[in-house]
Amino acid sequence: MESKPQLLAREEVERAAEQCRKVLDAVNAVILGKPELIRLAFATALAGGHALLEGLPGLGKTVLVKSFARALGIGYQRIQFTPDLLPSDITGSYVLEEAEGGRAMKFYPGPVFTNLLLADEVNRASPKTQSALLEAMSEAQVTQLGNTMPLEPPFCVLATQNPIELEGTYPLPEAQLDRFAVKLHVEGTSKDVLKTIIGERKDGRPQDPPQVMAADELLAVQRTVHDVFLPEAITEHISAIVALSHPDAADAPDDVQTSVKFGASPRGAIWLALVTKALALIDGRPGVGFEDVAEAAPAVLGHRIILHHAARLDGQTGRAIATRLTGLSEGRIVKK
Repeated sequence: MESKPQLLAREEVERAAEQCRKVLDAVNAVILGKPELIRLAFATALAGGHALLEGLPGLGKTVLVKSFARALGIGYQRIQFTPDLLPSDITGSYVLEEAEGGRAMKFYPGPVFTNLLLADEVNRASPKTQSALLEAMSEAQVTQLGNTMPLEPPFCVLATQNPIELEGTYPLPEAQLDRFAVKLHVEGTSKDVLKTIIGERKDGRPQDPPQVMAADELLAVQRTVHDVFLPEAITEHISAIVALSHPDAADAPDDVQTSVKFGASPRGAIWLALVTKALALIDGRPGVGFEDVAEAAPAVLGHRIILHHAARLDGQTGRAIATRLTGLSEGRIVKK
């Protein structure tokens, strides 16, 4: 007889949730009016994933990443992506130097050797340079001249990009987009928030948040995330959403059959499960609920659902289709 999964102890859940609350409070005090964005970005980091933040310049994307680094008390590096950036500017490179007994190759690590990497305006660099992050993001390591060097955990990439309609941008290829657990849209700032910023921040610069967590504490919370309970109904729900996103699925909705070119990948299902676990833990719950899937699905699956060109011209988005599929799948499961 199969044993039931062991739920996390209430004390462990409450302790982790309290640590998460302190981080969110610290960052929300700096980035005003964007609690949903901050919550999903933090949940992604807790799940061990990477996040892509898309929005127009000047909306606080860079400040958000720097604030997380300070609040979490972890190493931080920033790479400003430009058209002339080289892959070695990211990963580092070997240099031939004089040494005892002759010349020797010495490796000088690049900024990717950190805990939290800000890839700023990642789509302004060439595709060749963008691809330098792929191994680090998928395997937490860098390979140079046949030597593989691991990246010290925790390791998280928070990349920012301008909308691809802006001049001087290179769209990220699907293979690289799929490495990001979530793609988050940074919305504009409301009038009330603008009034607060202008009135209380004379030079426009917020104070740095206090450190409320350390690297070892973050790693402990990440381990706790993996122990959050995923009910069978939720695994069925997530699997159904991803399956329904494929136009060749037998029960795919009409809008998927006509608008979607490629559905979400299995990696999307894995990340959706992990991010929902992190959201549940942030809320102090030992198990995942349908509300967690509804919150995470657009960000996790939206950039993995590839639409036909005509559908994009009509204003359809992968996020909107992911939202509709989530509601459809949940309705079917609840009726069972």
